[in-house]
Amino acid sequence: MGKRDNRVAYMNPIAMARARGPAPNSGPTIQDYLNRPRPTWEEVKEQLEKKKKGSRALAEFEEKMNENWRKELEKHREKLLGGNESSSKKKEKKKKEKKKSNRLSSSSSSSSSSDSSSSSSDSEDEDKKQGKKKRKKKYRSSRKSSASSTSESESDSKDSTKKKRSKEDYEKEKEGKTHRRKRKKADRGDGPLSSESLSESDQTEEVQVKKKKNTEDKDKTDKTRKRKKHKKHGKKKKKKIAGSNLDSE
Repeated sequence: MGKRDNRVAYMNPIAMARARGPAPNSGPTIQDYLNRPRPTWEEVKEQLEKKKKGSRALAEFEEKMNENWRKELEKHREKLLGGNESSSKKKEKKKKEKKKSNRLSSSSSSSSSSDSSSSSSDSEDEDKKQGKKKRKKKYRSSRKSSASSTSESESDSKDSTKKKRSKEDYEKEKEGKTHRRKRKKADRGDGPLSSESLSESDQTEEVQVKKKKNTEDKDKTDKTRKRKKHKKHGKKKKKKIAGSNLDSE
Protein backbone atom coordinates (compact mmCIF):
# COMPACT_ATOMS: atom_id res chain seq x y z
CA MET A 1 0.00 0.00 0.00
CA GLY A 2 1.49 3.27 -1.02
CA LYS A 3 0.81 6.77 0.42
CA ARG A 4 -1.85 8.96 -1.15
CA ASP A 5 -0.57 11.93 -3.16
CA ASN A 6 -1.97 15.16 -1.66
CA ARG A 7 0.22 17.57 -3.58
CA VAL A 8 -1.35 20.59 -5.38
CA ALA A 9 0.14 22.53 -8.31
CA TYR A 10 1.34 26.09 -7.44
CA MET A 11 -0.28 28.89 -9.48
CA ASN A 12 1.24 32.38 -9.67
CA PRO A 13 -1.55 34.94 -9.04
CA ILE A 14 0.18 37.77 -10.92
CA ALA A 15 0.55 35.61 -13.97
CA MET A 16 -3.07 34.55 -13.68
CA ALA A 17 -4.23 38.24 -13.54
CA ARG A 18 -2.17 39.13 -16.59
CA ALA A 19 -3.68 36.19 -18.42
CA ARG A 20 -7.21 37.36 -17.61
CA GLY A 21 -6.66 40.83 -18.97
CA PRO A 22 -8.20 44.20 -17.87
CA ALA A 23 -11.35 44.12 -15.71
CA PRO A 24 -14.60 45.43 -17.25
CA ASN A 25 -15.71 48.98 -16.18
CA SER A 26 -18.72 49.18 -13.82
CA GLY A 27 -20.20 52.69 -13.31
CA PRO A 28 -19.13 56.23 -14.38
CA THR A 29 -15.56 57.12 -14.61
CA ILE A 30 -13.72 60.38 -13.86
CA GLN A 31 -13.94 61.45 -17.46
CA ASP A 32 -17.70 61.00 -17.34
CA TYR A 33 -17.81 63.29 -14.19
CA LEU A 34 -15.73 65.95 -15.92
CA ASN A 35 -17.76 65.78 -19.10
CA ARG A 36 -21.11 66.14 -17.29
CA PRO A 37 -23.62 68.80 -18.52
CA ARG A 38 -23.28 72.16 -16.64
CA PRO A 39 -25.89 75.03 -16.26
CA THR A 40 -25.31 78.47 -17.81
CA TRP A 41 -24.91 81.71 -15.78
CA GLU A 42 -28.46 82.78 -16.50
CA GLU A 43 -29.83 79.52 -15.15
CA VAL A 44 -27.75 80.03 -11.99
CA LYS A 45 -29.17 83.57 -11.50
CA GLU A 46 -32.70 82.25 -11.85
CA GLN A 47 -32.05 79.61 -9.21
CA LEU A 48 -30.65 82.23 -6.82
CA GLU A 49 -33.66 84.46 -7.27
CA LYS A 50 -35.94 81.52 -6.58
CA LYS A 51 -34.02 80.83 -3.36
CA LYS A 52 -34.32 84.48 -2.31
CA LYS A 53 -38.05 84.43 -2.91
CA GLY A 54 -38.34 81.30 -0.87
CA SER A 55 -36.30 82.85 1.93
CA ARG A 56 -38.52 85.97 1.89
CA ALA A 57 -41.60 83.83 2.35
CA LEU A 58 -39.92 82.06 5.24
CA ALA A 59 -38.95 85.41 6.76
CA GLU A 60 -42.52 86.68 6.47
CA PHE A 61 -43.86 83.49 8.03
CA GLU A 62 -41.32 83.75 10.85
CA GLU A 63 -42.25 87.40 11.48
CA LYS A 64 -45.93 86.48 11.70
CA MET A 65 -45.12 83.66 14.11
CA ASN A 66 -43.01 86.02 16.22
CA GLU A 67 -45.83 88.56 16.38
CA ASN A 68 -48.30 85.91 17.45
CA TRP A 69 -45.81 84.66 20.03
CA ARG A 70 -45.28 88.15 21.39
CA LYS A 71 -49.03 88.63 21.74
CA GLU A 72 -49.28 85.36 23.62
CA LEU A 73 -46.37 86.41 25.86
CA GLU A 74 -48.06 89.73 26.66
CA LYS A 75 -51.29 87.94 27.55
CA HIS A 76 -49.41 85.53 29.74
CA ARG A 77 -47.56 88.39 31.45
CA GLU A 78 -50.83 90.19 32.13
CA LYS A 79 -52.25 87.02 33.62
CA LEU A 80 -49.15 86.55 35.75
CA LEU A 81 -49.21 90.15 36.94
CA GLY A 82 -52.88 89.86 37.81
CA GLY A 83 -52.14 86.54 39.46
CA ASN A 84 -49.31 88.11 41.43
CA GLU A 85 -51.59 90.87 42.65
CA SER A 86 -54.25 88.37 43.55
CA SER A 87 -51.60 86.12 45.10
CA SER A 88 -50.30 89.05 47.19
CA LYS A 89 -53.86 89.70 48.33
CA LYS A 90 -54.28 86.01 49.07
CA LYS A 91 -51.00 86.02 51.01
CA GLU A 92 -52.17 88.97 53.09
CA LYS A 93 -55.44 87.18 53.78
CA LYS A 94 -53.53 84.03 54.73
CA LYS A 95 -51.29 86.03 57.08
CA LYS A 96 -54.31 87.56 58.76
CA GLU A 97 -55.92 84.14 59.10
CA LYS A 98 -52.68 82.73 60.51
CA LYS A 99 -52.51 85.55 63.08
CA LYS A 100 -56.09 84.87 64.10
CA SER A 101 -55.43 81.12 64.30
CA ASN A 102 -52.26 81.78 66.33
CA ARG A 103 -54.21 83.95 68.74
CA LEU A 104 -56.89 81.29 69.06
CA SER A 105 -54.26 78.59 69.47
CA SER A 106 -52.44 80.67 72.09
CA SER A 107 -55.67 81.19 73.99
CA SER A 108 -56.49 77.50 73.67
CA SER A 109 -52.94 76.59 74.69
CA SER A 110 -53.19 78.90 77.70
CA SER A 111 -56.49 77.29 78.63
CA SER A 112 -55.02 73.84 78.05
CA SER A 113 -51.94 74.82 80.07
CA SER A 114 -54.20 76.06 82.85
CA ASP A 115 -56.13 72.80 82.63
CA SER A 116 -52.90 70.82 82.62
CA SER A 117 -51.58 72.90 85.53
CA SER A 118 -54.82 72.30 87.41
CA SER A 119 -54.66 68.60 86.60
CA SER A 120 -50.99 68.52 87.62
CA SER A 121 -51.84 70.38 90.84
CA ASP A 122 -54.65 67.88 91.45
CA SER A 123 -52.26 64.99 90.85
CA GLU A 124 -49.72 66.64 93.18
CA ASP A 125 -52.41 67.06 95.84
CA GLU A 126 -53.34 63.40 95.46
CA ASP A 127 -49.69 62.41 95.74
CA LYS A 128 -49.33 64.55 98.87
CA LYS A 129 -52.47 62.99 100.38
CA GLN A 130 -51.18 59.51 99.65
CA GLY A 131 -47.81 60.42 101.16
CA LYS A 132 -49.54 61.76 104.28
CA LYS A 133 -51.61 58.59 104.56
CA LYS A 134 -48.47 56.47 104.27
CA ARG A 135 -46.75 58.59 106.92
CA LYS A 136 -49.72 58.25 109.23
CA LYS A 137 -49.77 54.49 108.73
CA LYS A 138 -46.03 54.25 109.43
CA TYR A 139 -46.37 56.50 112.48
CA ARG A 140 -49.28 54.41 113.78
CA SER A 141 -47.40 51.19 113.21
CA SER A 142 -44.32 52.64 114.94
CA ARG A 143 -46.49 53.83 117.85
CA LYS A 144 -48.11 50.42 118.08
CA SER A 145 -44.72 48.72 118.07
CA SER A 146 -43.39 51.14 120.69
CA ALA A 147 -46.54 50.69 122.80
CA SER A 148 -46.27 46.92 122.51
CA SER A 149 -42.58 47.09 123.49
CA THR A 150 -43.43 49.34 126.46
CA SER A 151 -46.27 47.05 127.51
CA GLU A 152 -43.95 44.05 127.26
CA SER A 153 -41.27 45.82 129.30
CA GLU A 154 -43.89 46.84 131.88
CA SER A 155 -45.24 43.31 132.07
CA ASP A 156 -41.67 42.00 132.46
CA SER A 157 -40.99 44.52 135.24
CA LYS A 158 -44.27 43.58 136.97
CA ASP A 159 -43.43 39.89 136.75
CA SER A 160 -39.96 40.53 138.20
CA THR A 161 -41.43 42.64 141.02
CA LYS A 162 -44.03 39.93 141.73
CA LYS A 163 -41.32 37.29 141.87
CA LYS A 164 -39.27 39.45 144.25
CA ARG A 165 -42.27 40.06 146.47
CA SER A 166 -43.16 36.37 146.51
CA LYS A 167 -39.57 35.56 147.53
CA GLU A 168 -39.65 38.23 150.26
CA ASP A 169 -43.01 36.99 151.55
CA TYR A 170 -41.66 33.42 151.63
CA GLU A 171 -38.60 34.57 153.59
CA LYS A 172 -40.77 36.57 155.98
CA GLU A 173 -42.96 33.55 156.63
CA LYS A 174 -39.88 31.46 157.34
CA GLU A 175 -38.53 34.05 159.76
CA GLY A 176 -41.91 34.29 161.47
CA LYS A 177 -42.04 30.53 161.90
CA THR A 178 -38.53 30.51 163.38
CA HIS A 179 -39.47 33.30 165.81
CA ARG A 180 -42.57 31.43 166.90
CA ARG A 181 -40.56 28.30 167.55
CA LYS A 182 -38.03 30.29 169.59
CA ARG A 183 -40.78 31.88 171.62
CA LYS A 184 -42.36 28.55 172.33
CA LYS A 185 -39.00 27.19 173.44
CA ALA A 186 -38.45 30.26 175.61
CA ASP A 187 -41.87 29.85 177.23
CA ARG A 188 -41.07 26.21 178.02
CA GLY A 189 -37.64 27.09 179.53
CA ASP A 190 -36.64 29.26 182.56
CA GLY A 191 -37.54 32.91 183.28
CA PRO A 192 -34.21 34.65 182.61
CA LEU A 193 -33.67 32.54 179.52
CA SER A 194 -37.10 33.50 178.26
CA SER A 195 -36.31 37.21 178.79
CA GLU A 196 -33.06 36.87 176.89
CA SER A 197 -34.76 35.02 174.09
CA LEU A 198 -37.43 37.73 173.98
CA SER A 199 -34.79 40.48 173.76
CA GLU A 200 -33.09 38.60 170.94
CA SER A 201 -36.39 38.16 169.16
CA ASP A 202 -37.11 41.89 169.48
CA GLN A 203 -33.74 42.71 168.02
CA THR A 204 -34.29 40.32 165.13
CA GLU A 205 -37.72 41.85 164.53
CA GLU A 206 -36.24 45.36 164.44
CA VAL A 207 -33.55 44.19 162.03
CA GLN A 208 -36.20 42.59 159.83
CA VAL A 209 -38.29 45.78 159.87
CA LYS A 210 -35.25 47.81 158.80
CA LYS A 211 -34.50 45.31 156.06
CA LYS A 212 -38.08 45.53 154.82
CA LYS A 213 -37.91 49.32 154.68
CA ASN A 214 -34.57 49.23 152.88
CA THR A 215 -35.86 46.70 150.35
CA GLU A 216 -39.05 48.72 149.78
CA ASP A 217 -37.00 51.90 149.23
CA LYS A 218 -34.72 50.07 146.82
CA ASP A 219 -37.71 48.69 144.91
CA LYS A 220 -39.22 52.15 144.59
CA THR A 221 -35.96 53.66 143.36
CA ASP A 222 -35.46 50.80 140.88
CA LYS A 223 -38.98 51.24 139.52
CA THR A 224 -38.54 54.98 139.06
CA ARG A 225 -35.19 54.45 137.29
CA LYS A 226 -36.65 51.78 135.01
CA ARG A 227 -39.56 54.05 134.08
CA LYS A 228 -37.22 56.92 133.23
CA LYS A 229 -34.97 54.65 131.15
CA HIS A 230 -37.96 53.18 129.38
CA LYS A 231 -39.30 56.66 128.54
CA LYS A 232 -35.92 57.74 127.16
CA HIS A 233 -35.64 54.54 125.15
CA GLY A 234 -39.16 55.06 123.71
CA LYS A 235 -38.34 58.66 122.74
CA LYS A 236 -35.13 57.56 121.02
CA LYS A 237 -37.04 54.87 119.12
CA LYS A 238 -39.64 57.41 117.97
CA LYS A 239 -36.94 59.81 116.78
CA LYS A 240 -35.16 57.03 114.87
CA ILE A 241 -38.44 55.91 113.23
CA ALA A 242 -39.32 59.50 112.26
CA GLY A 243 -35.84 60.05 110.79
CA SER A 244 -36.02 56.81 108.81
CA ASN A 245 -39.46 57.79 107.47
CA LEU A 246 -38.16 61.18 106.33
CA ASP A 247 -35.13 59.55 104.65
CA SER A 248 -37.32 57.01 102.83
CA GLU A 249 -39.58 59.85 101.53
